[in-house]
Amino acid sequence: MSVEHTAESAAARTPSQAPSQARVVVIGGGIVGVSALYHLAKAGWSDAILLEKNELTAGSTWHAAGNVPNFSVSSSIMNIQRYGAALYRELAADPEYPINYHVTGSIRLAHSVERMREFEHVRSLAAGQGLTFEMMSPADVKAAYPFIETHDLEGALWDPLDGDIDPAQPTQALAARARALGATVLRHQPATGLRREGDDWVVETAAGSIRCEVIVNAAGYYARQVGAWLAPYGGRIPPMVTLQHQYLLTEEIPALEAWSAEQGRKLPLLRDVDSSYYLRQEKHGLNLGPYERGGETAWTDLASGAPEDFSFQLFPDNLERIEWYIEDAMARMPLLGEAGVSRVINGPIPYAPDGNPLIGPVPGVRNAFEACGFTFGIAQGGGAGKALAEWVTEGETEWDLWSCDPRRFLDHADQAFCDATGAQVYRHEYAMHFPMHAWPAGRPARQGPNDEAVRAAGGVMEAYGGWERALWFAGAGDDASEAATQCWDREGPWLKRIRAEAEAVRDGAGLLDLPGFSRFTLEGPGAAAWLLGRSVSGLPKIGRVSLAYFADTRGRLLTEMSVLRRGEDAFTLITAAAARRHDFDLLAAALPASGSLSLRDETDRLTTLVVTGPEARALLAPLAEADLALPWLSHQSAIVAGRRAMLARVSFAGELGWEVHCAMEDAPAIYAALRAAGAAPFGMAALDSLRIEKGYRSWKGDLSSDFTVLECGLDRFVQLGKEQDFPGKAAMAAEAERGPAQRFVALLLEDTPRDAPYMAPIFAGAERVGFVTSCAYGWRVGGVVALGMARTGVAPPGTRLEVEIFGERIGAVAQPDGPLWDPSNARLRA
Repeated sequence: MSVEHTAESAAARTPSQAPSQARVVVIGGGIVGVSALYHLAKAGWSDAILLEKNELTAGSTWHAAGNVPNFSVSSSIMNIQRYGAALYRELAADPEYPINYHVTGSIRLAHSVERMREFEHVRSLAAGQGLTFEMMSPADVKAAYPFIETHDLEGALWDPLDGDIDPAQPTQALAARARALGATVLRHQPATGLRREGDDWVVETAAGSIRCEVIVNAAGYYARQVGAWLAPYGGRIPPMVTLQHQYLLTEEIPALEAWSAEQGRKLPLLRDVDSSYYLRQEKHGLNLGPYERGGETAWTDLASGAPEDFSFQLFPDNLERIEWYIEDAMARMPLLGEAGVSRVINGPIPYAPDGNPLIGPVPGVRNAFEACGFTFGIAQGGGAGKALAEWVTEGETEWDLWSCDPRRFLDHADQAFCDATGAQVYRHEYAMHFPMHAWPAGRPARQGPNDEAVRAAGGVMEAYGGWERALWFAGAGDDASEAATQCWDREGPWLKRIRAEAEAVRDGAGLLDLPGFSRFTLEGPGAAAWLLGRSVSGLPKIGRVSLAYFADTRGRLLTEMSVLRRGEDAFTLITAAAARRHDFDLLAAALPASGSLSLRDETDRLTTLVVTGPEARALLAPLAEADLALPWLSHQSAIVAGRRAMLARVSFAGELGWEVHCAMEDAPAIYAALRAAGAAPFGMAALDSLRIEKGYRSWKGDLSSDFTVLECGLDRFVQLGKEQDFPGKAAMAAEAERGPAQRFVALLLEDTPRDAPYMAPIFAGAERVGFVTSCAYGWRVGGVVALGMARTGVAPPGTRLEVEIFGERIGAVAQPDGPLWDPSNARLRA
C-alpha cells in the first residue's frame, strides 16, 4: 500500500509558497484535522489553513479499520459518534463527492448477565439521543449471523446504524467541502516550529512563516512534538501515548461470498467484547481486530518521538501476540478457520490515559487548542471537528464535553503515567466500568500527607484528579480485591462498611481526609467587583463563606466554587480536585490586562480534613484554639492540635461540621489528634450517600454545561439584579421570564439492588421525561435516593414516576424541592 504513495514525483513533494497569514492554522491532515478545518469553515472561519507534512490520511487514518459505532457508555462520546455517523451517511449520499459507507448494523455479544445489564443501560442511553438499539437473545444472534456459535452467550446488543467506511474517503470528502468554503489545505507542508509574537502565533514551515490568531494541534501521533512547541508559553506535552494495534485480513471465503450473494448484503459487524475483538466482513473475507492483553507502546521518549515522517508506514507484524484471539474467534465463528491470512496491519494509534480524545483548549495557553489522542479517530472524527470548531469560534460547545477536555488531566499525567494507563485502557478496551471498581495503573500518582495513616486504617483508595482518597474503609476479613468489584450491585464487602461510616457521621463525628481540593487566592484592588462581574452569584461578607456559580454566554453552568472572603478584596476560592486547570483558566483568562489583580494557585501547599457530625464540636473543642460558636458558613484562623489552620464551618455531608484547611506538613499531626479524640474515618462513597440525601450537587455529574444554572435549581444563588454584566446574564434573564425547560428533581426509589447509573431515564407512564444524574442508598433516610433532571411541570412533589435501571423499571416518587435529610438545616446550624 505504501508503494503507490512513494511513487509520487519529487515535484509533488516540493513545498509550495505558504500563505503568510490566516485566522487559524490546523496542524495535521488526518480525519480529525480535516474535519476541524471543514467545521471551522462551515462556521464562517474560512480563513483557515491546514498543514500536512505528507498526504492527507498519512498517519493513523490511512491504516484505520474504519469502524463507525454509535455505541458508548458515555453520553458525551455517544453524542460525538452519533453526529459523526450521521455526517458520514450524508457524505455517502452526496452526489458531489460520493463515498463508500457500509451501514451493516452490528452485534455486540454478551457472555454474562453483567454485560447484558451494561447493554440495557446503553440501549436506554441511545434512546435518549434518538437512536434505536435492540437487545438480542442468542436465537436472535443466530438468525442474524448464521455462522456463529451461540451456546455460551447470554445475548447481545444490536445497533442498526453501525458499519464501516474507507477512512480515506470521508477525509477527502471533508477536505473538498472545506476547500469549497474557502479553507486552504497544504499537503507536503510540515510545520517545523511555533513561536509567539504579541497576540499572534507564528507557525514555521519549510516554505515560510504563517501568522495566525489560533493554533489547533491535530497532529495525531506527532501531537506530543507539536505540544512541546507550546510548552514555553505555559502549555504542557499532551498526555497521551502511542500503542501498536494489529488487525488481520483473511483470504476470501467461498461460503461467505455465497451467503452475501444470496442475501444481497454483508454480515453485520460483530464484536465479542468479553473476548476483546471485532470481526467484520471485508469484501468476501474477514477482518479480525483484537485489543490485546499486552498493550505494546511505541515512541515513548519525547526526545526522539515518532520518526520524522512515519507516513503510510506500519510496524512489523507480530501474530504471536494475537494468537489467542485468533483461536477464540475461530471457535466463535468456525468459518474463520477456513481461510488463510492475506495481510496483517500493525499500526500506531494514540491513547490518552482514559481512552478518550483531547478536544478543547490547551491548558494555560491562550488561543491554542488540541484535537488529538484519538483511539477511534474515524468514528469520532466527524463529531470532534464540530466540537473543536465550536471551541474556537464560540468558546463553548453544544454538549458538555468534559470527558474529552484536555484540562481534565493535571500535572500527575506525565509520560510514565500515560504509558501505564494508556496500555491499561488498550488491554481493557471493552471493559465494563463498575461503580466500585478502581483502575490500578499509574497509581498512586498524588498522595496527600495522611495517605499512610488512611491506608493503615483500612482505606480502599480511588484517585480524584490524581489524588488518592479513601473510597471506603475495609475491616478485618473484608475482600478488598479488584475482582470483588466486578459487579453493578450495591451489595458487596463495602456495603456494611459504608453504612457504618454514614451512621458514624449521623450519630457521632466522622473524619474525612480530602487532599487535592483546588484552591486559588484572588487579591488586589477591585477584586470583589471583578468577581461579581464573572459569577452569576453574590459575594459573602468578610469572614463568611458562600457558593458562587459561573456560567457561559447561554447561562449554562460551567463550575461551582466555594468563596471564602478574607478581606474587602481578598478571597480564597475552593473547587473540585479535577477542576484545577479548568477553573484556573476560567478565572485567569478574564483577569484585567492592567495586572491589578493577583491570582495564585495554592493547591499543592494546602490540604483539607473534614470533621462532621453532631459530636464534631465536642470533639474539636479540646483540640482547637478557635471560636466554635461562630455560625454556619463562617470561617476563621485557628490553632488545631498545635498547628495553624483555617476552620470553615461547612459540611458537604449535611451535618454540623468544619473543614480544616492546613499546610501539608501540619496535616499528619492534626489528623492523628482527631483520630485519637475519637473521630471515625469515612470515605468518598459514604460522603456521596450523605450529600445526595441533602440534594447537594456534584460537579460534572449533577452540574454541567448540559444544564443551565436555573435548570439546576440554583435560583437562590443567582443575582440578576446586580449591576455587573456577568457572562450569561441576558440569557438567564430571558430564561427566568419564560421558565426553564427542565428542572432539578429528587426522587425516592423503591428498593432496588442496583443504583441508577448516570443518565438512567425517568418515565412518567410511557413517556420519557428526564434522567438521573446521581444515585445512592441514603442511610439516614432509609431508602434509595436519586437526583436528576425532569421536564418542567411533570414531577411535582408526590408524583409517581419510574426510573429505568439496567432495563428494569423501578417505581419512584418525586420529593419536595429541598434536602430529604434535615430539610430545615437545623443540624447544620446547631
